[in-house]
Amino acid sequence: MSQKIQTALISVYHKDGLEEILQELNNLRVKFISTGGTREFIESLGYECEGVEEVSGYPSILGGRVKTLHPKIFGGILYRRENEADRKQVKAYDIPSIDLVIVDLYPFEETVVAGGSEEEIIEKIDIGGISLIRGAAKNHKNVLIVASKKQYQRLLELLRDKKGESDEEDRRWFAKEAFKVSSGYDAAIFRYFDGDNSSALRISCDESKQLRYGENPHQKGFFYGHFDQIFEQLHGKEISYNNLLDIDAAISLIADFDETALAILKHNNACGMACRPTVKEAWEAALAADPVSAFGGIVVTNRTVDRAAAEAIHPIFFEVLIAPAYEKEALDILFQKKNRIILVLKSLEQALQPMQYRSVLNGMLVQDRNMSIQSAGDLQVVTHKAPTSAETEDLLFANKLVKHTKSNAIVLAKNKQLIASGMGQTSRVDALNQAIQKAGHFQFDLHGAVMASDAFFPFADSVEIAHKAGITAVIQPGGSIRDAESVETCNRNGVAMVTTGIRHFKH
Repeated sequence: MSQKIQTALISVYHKDGLEEILQELNNLRVKFISTGGTREFIESLGYECEGVEEVSGYPSILGGRVKTLHPKIFGGILYRRENEADRKQVKAYDIPSIDLVIVDLYPFEETVVAGGSEEEIIEKIDIGGISLIRGAAKNHKNVLIVASKKQYQRLLELLRDKKGESDEEDRRWFAKEAFKVSSGYDAAIFRYFDGDNSSALRISCDESKQLRYGENPHQKGFFYGHFDQIFEQLHGKEISYNNLLDIDAAISLIADFDETALAILKHNNACGMACRPTVKEAWEAALAADPVSAFGGIVVTNRTVDRAAAEAIHPIFFEVLIAPAYEKEALDILFQKKNRIILVLKSLEQALQPMQYRSVLNGMLVQDRNMSIQSAGDLQVVTHKAPTSAETEDLLFANKLVKHTKSNAIVLAKNKQLIASGMGQTSRVDALNQAIQKAGHFQFDLHGAVMASDAFFPFADSVEIAHKAGITAVIQPGGSIRDAESVETCNRNGVAMVTTGIRHFKH
């Protein structure tokens, strides 16, 4: 059913963008009803405007807390035009017919983020605005609701193209957007009051992006988030579902390294990583770990990509390159492949949110992000032989890597270079054998290398296998009832072992 806008109730906190709307409505001879500051703004533009107080017969009271909450206002919004009983009551009580509601909400989240006082935050909990939004959206068969300036452009198009008329499909779209606004607002208020209690889960996000597909072409995929807050995309094709998974893994990994580092990831796991004085050297060492898997991977570094690094990286096909900055000469080289995605990491803080969410069954798992990083002071030497200073550096390097590798996981490293990993295995021995076999395939000498395990060794067999391969130092969390057997095996073979007390499962 087509509905012509004749009377508009307008009450907004933010006035930007409103002037153009008012001009179009005035051209269509729409009557204005408004409150306080919005009424003053409308009248300052030379338009007539009736105050809500004049309609209701009540002034704004309680310091402005109560302005629009009145039967004459909500009756004008909620009455059903097709319902005879409603029409009789509207006429009997002299209730105006309101066809358009334009309202926004007090900036609650912004006040919280800005560090407002408790009193300031509470006062930014909107009551009248949220009620107007819900009431108008409920009666969308008769009323058009605009709940955010983000919808102004769509409203302008409707006013200009349809001359102030809307059909039910139009009004239903605006109602959907209105409930998106109100649900997100309520979720933010709940999270503020709930704090860290996690008594219930309320997640809201207004930005959604449909992806080409999900993990596979037959699956739909969507991204809900604020990608542009974290990255600036300088070049390349549209980012896919799988790209996003790998980008997330890459950022989480590189965040644990302070010195110049570069990693190559494939299917969320590092297939190459190294710390070196320059990005180019780090790339060469990372690539050497597995030049086969590097094809089509994700490359991430925590330093500016210069021309020398770009010249070294450019010949290899990879999906995404992430860095905090790029020299112009480097971009000139990297841009030569049109589909290559080049990202500038703008905000690591925005990328690493404190909580992680994962859907499971008909619910969701929520946990703190694993921010634990071990230093030399956290290591407990449990063997007769202590690791050398060089081995200690490699152990800490390997421990950071194993933290970001799918369990069961084993990482072998030497001279701050990933030599090989065993990941996603059902036994720790299988993970170790996979890593040793891979190291041999790429002709790495494991003598003097170190081993990191994401969890304790249930038996001494892994330590025995590692020793025979040439590994001289081991880092693990400890905590097995058979720890003594692993320690004894190390002591017998002259292998150093340290424990951290921190398990790094990643499933």
